[in-house]
Amino acid sequence: MAQEFYIEVNCHQKNHHDERICGDVFLSKRIREEDRIIAVLSDGMGHGVKANVLATLTATMGIKFTEEHKDVTRTAEIIMNTLPVCSERKVSYATFTIIDIRADEEVRIIEFDNPQTIIMRGKEPFDPHWETVVLESEKNAGKEIHTCQFYPKKEDRILSFSDGITQSGLGLGKYLFGWGHDDLQEYIQKMIQDHIDISASNLAARVVNMANINDGFVLKDDSSCSVIYFRNPRKLLICTGPPFEPERDVEYAEIVRAFEGKKILCGATTCEIISRQLKREITDSFEFLDPDLPPISYMEGIDLITEGILTLGKVDEILNIYNNNYQLGKGPADQIIRIMLESDVIEFMVGTCINVAHQDPNLPVELEIRRTVVKRIVQKLEDKFLKEVKIRFI
Repeated sequence: MAQEFYIEVNCHQKNHHDERICGDVFLSKRIREEDRIIAVLSDGMGHGVKANVLATLTATMGIKFTEEHKDVTRTAEIIMNTLPVCSERKVSYATFTIIDIRADEEVRIIEFDNPQTIIMRGKEPFDPHWETVVLESEKNAGKEIHTCQFYPKKEDRILSFSDGITQSGLGLGKYLFGWGHDDLQEYIQKMIQDHIDISASNLAARVVNMANINDGFVLKDDSSCSVIYFRNPRKLLICTGPPFEPERDVEYAEIVRAFEGKKILCGATTCEIISRQLKREITDSFEFLDPDLPPISYMEGIDLITEGILTLGKVDEILNIYNNNYQLGKGPADQIIRIMLESDVIEFMVGTCINVAHQDPNLPVELEIRRTVVKRIVQKLEDKFLKEVKIRFI
């Protein structure tokens, strides 16, 4: 992004207690050509498959029409007119919150029937001065949408919810009338005050988990919380493979030494080059944290050292299936992914010297050359996790 801050986007969800499919849907998209991020949270009527279909349709339209710069009222009208009518209640219904973040411009939020989005400026709640628009079309006459615009600042957070969050605890113990907007905001404020650097992922998870506690661990509705966090970027450098020309080993090591952020080395030869050039000792471990992969090693100033192509191949496999409910283990590939997900701007330094062992036709097809595997990982990090990723070949 063109701003001086990075934008972290994440959502955490839990299903209604007796459903396998979530009736809330969260979609986000980075439009690189416009330096823009769009995020939509929709809650379909009821829960289960039918609710998921309604919410998916709504969120998809929200992304599409917002991307096309359609008028706020027009976007809302098209979505509400397109939704199919519920056979039981005879109404077409799915709520939505659309957040449009444009480079060097305002953040724009459109809401229909979701709990009001909470905006935190540092440790304090921020009022963006919401406006109410009453729809006038025949089908939707009298329905209200709420909009706001504001210029974001570093350490701003935007939190959106489905009503499973604000209504949690309804009729039980402490929150007889549900958690509600004010108590929810107070909880979020305390979380940020106690953990000033809390990530979007962790904050969203804490909100959803507290809603689950409010409901006595038997959620009465699908519960979702999305968090968008404007902050300083967390940088990561991943080096794999030796340079094409041995004369560039010095340059390779200097890039690693000077990099400000976390550093991962993937591959024995890569590690040996950095060790030799920087005169730092390698300490091997013999603990097999993943039976499929060699153990990790250690070096001063490096956050993680792993084997090369096999480990990166497994990173790619895990990223394929990863979601917020996936439990990462302690193996080398899991550790790489954990650091990746905690980072915002990720740079791959890929050596282009061919390792003859990886060209052996008798080896499994998964042992593709390093560049191919890295490109697949980069695509997932960009498309699925909205990371800013660069590749430098040396």
